[in-house]
Amino acid sequence: MNTNHQTPDIKGNNKERKMKITASNLIRWAGLAAMLAGILFIVIQSIHPPENLSSVTTGAWAIVHYLTIAMALFGLLGIAGIYARQVKEGGWLGLAGFLLFSLFWVATTAFTFAEAFILPLLASDAPKFVEGFLGIFSGSASEVSLGALTAVGPLAGALYILGGLLLGIATLRAGILPRWAAGLLAFGAVSTLASSLLSHPLDRILAVPMGLALAWLGFALWSERREKAS
Repeated sequence: MNTNHQTPDIKGNNKERKMKITASNLIRWAGLAAMLAGILFIVIQSIHPPENLSSVTTGAWAIVHYLTIAMALFGLLGIAGIYARQVKEGGWLGLAGFLLFSLFWVATTAFTFAEAFILPLLASDAPKFVEGFLGIFSGSASEVSLGALTAVGPLAGALYILGGLLLGIATLRAGILPRWAAGLLAFGAVSTLASSLLSHPLDRILAVPMGLALAWLGFALWSERREKAS
């Protein structure tokens, strides 16, 4: 009789253990995604071609924007793992930062998709529109009306700053992942405000702290399970 009563408990414990192992593996792989996103975030800034009409149809433009799409998807997965690792300790601040930062990566994916696959097709037929589209982030004035697209730049910037700042502070307060990396994440987000002091494309250097923070936090997630095992 006792054996029959204990069997469901044993099965339940095994199922719960498997779920925990699966969640741990997913978070670990999300750490790898965050590392790749951080590395790509830095590398892309150094190889990004000039944002002008003549660059849109080049191979370098295509490669950089394909990499940017991959970076955005890796970033989305990476911050999901960062948030999941500290979901209880992060509280509402971590949730708010995660949601805002996620929206930034989603917007980056959509905008970059247009740059990679749509703008090259319009370069010869609608050059003024292409130049205006490129000016959304570079700060150049548009000669054509872009409608609601003009709000994309400021909105994405706000999501980047607020999302990165809140997630960085929440990670710092949670105390699970490296505090210096969390502080660097918050600093990397806020440092974008200094872009007005640097002319484009020199302001791309401001992406370095954020890239380092993502790579650092991702490495912490990736190596955490191995450290516990040893």
